Amino acid sequence: MLHTLRKYLITGLVVWVPLVITFFVVKFLVDLMDNSLLLLPPAWRPEALFGFKIPGLGVVLAAVILLVTGLVTANLLGRKLVDLWESVLQRIPLVRSIYSAVKQVMETLLGAGGDSFRKVLMIEYPRKGIWTLGFQTGVGVGEVQSRTSKEVVTVFVPTTPNPTSGFIILVPRDEVVELDMSVEDGLKFVMSLGVVSPRWPYPNRPPSNGEQRRGGF
Repeated sequence: MLHTLRKYLITGLVVWVPLVITFFVVKFLVDLMDNSLLLLPPAWRPEALFGFKIPGLGVVLAAVILLVTGLVTANLLGRKLVDLWESVLQRIPLVRSIYSAVKQVMETLLGAGGDSFRKVLMIEYPRKGIWTLGFQTGVGVGEVQSRTSKEVVTVFVPTTPNPTSGFIILVPRDEVVELDMSVEDGLKFVMSLGVVSPRWPYPNRPPSNGEQRRGGF
């Protein structure tokens, strides 16, 4: 009887816990973006127009702001305005450091054709024979590269279950194993403490160079 009750309890947890966590995460994000409604004059806000709040309307407003910003800055005049704005920020000591660092990270992560966070790697860390999962964040690391005898890649090793924290290590390219799994699957693996493992082999997908070199895992 206790075994049966325990099985039903675990089954219920498996159903409800993901739903509850997903609900609160989505609610947090929606509430955060709903703050964009504060940009509107008080008379134009939903509470004034309709007499009640409309959850999620801030998401639409945020999307419109992003689209309009991208449309404006895509032309020559918009680019000039952005350059002028950035030149002002570059004259403010603390602000210029934060702004330039964040902008460079965003351009690296979101720029087309980049390699950042588009490859899941397996490396021997913290010692030989022990493998861990990481994400390639860069290649050709300037002075660091020039002072090493081998070509190295920058690898971000996330902590679990919170992959937003972690550390970077520089690994010789010939010592990394490039995996076929997507970045999304890699993040699921990290966040689930290794419980959620992607299916293998992947259907209709050729083996990676790393797999060919190491013989697969």
